Amino acid sequence: MIPIDTIDKLETIWRSVSSLGSELDEQQWKLPTDLAGWTVQDNLAHLIGTERMLQGLPSAATPESVGEHVKNPIGHFNEAEVEARRARSGAEVLAEWNALVELRLETLRAADDDYFAKAMATPTGPGTMADFLNIRVLDCWIHEQDMRRAVGKPGHLGGPAAEHTVDRLLRTIPIVVGKRAATPEGGAVIIDITGDVTRRVVCEVNGGRAAIVETAAREPLATVVLDSEAFIILATGRRTAVMIGERIGLSGDEILASKVVGNLNMMI
Repeated sequence: MIPIDTIDKLETIWRSVSSLGSELDEQQWKLPTDLAGWTVQDNLAHLIGTERMLQGLPSAATPESVGEHVKNPIGHFNEAEVEARRARSGAEVLAEWNALVELRLETLRAADDDYFAKAMATPTGPGTMADFLNIRVLDCWIHEQDMRRAVGKPGHLGGPAAEHTVDRLLRTIPIVVGKRAATPEGGAVIIDITGDVTRRVVCEVNGGRAAIVETAAREPLATVVLDSEAFIILATGRRTAVMIGERIGLSGDEILASKVVGNLNMMI
């Protein structure tokens, strides 16, 4: 099936990024973001690189050296695309982005079922083009927010793309609650997300495995309350819980709750 909903979300994000970029001057393009070694412009260059790859366009040459923030092969690919555009102005990179967005949307809107069913490697393992695009919604929206925080222009924190991203990241909560925070057998933790995207997640450990459930069998051991942007910041490793502690509420077993909050980052 053609993932029309996914394409619609991508278009919304891409248009929002373009709109944000149209408001920035060169100094703002060069501001640092929460991603080590990357400016606002670098985030957009990264988005360009991945979309060029999905479009079947040539990749940038691998740089001779990379910064210490590059930790893995995916990071090397990303850095090549970023480095290839560092000498350009923000306006030049934005122009490339805007042209690429039109090309990508033309391709996606015209593609057939076979295109989206094509087998390919995705950031989470073997999948299809449709699977990869579903992940792209998360990645593109997260980088839009990286750019917005850096320039002090909040926006697009709610809506389908934001909800999609929060829901994908919530899939990792059983790993956090069970394995990382070592919640004891029979225990449950509640995570209340407020603000632009609201979610209430109950995660319980039974038979040595943590899982999201409708209702805890016993009184939950701990509760974490935080707004959806704070959740995104922690779940993507942009900042630590200490850095945004004023946006996080803990109750019940606060030691356990702190372990949950301190282990939300699931990004490689």
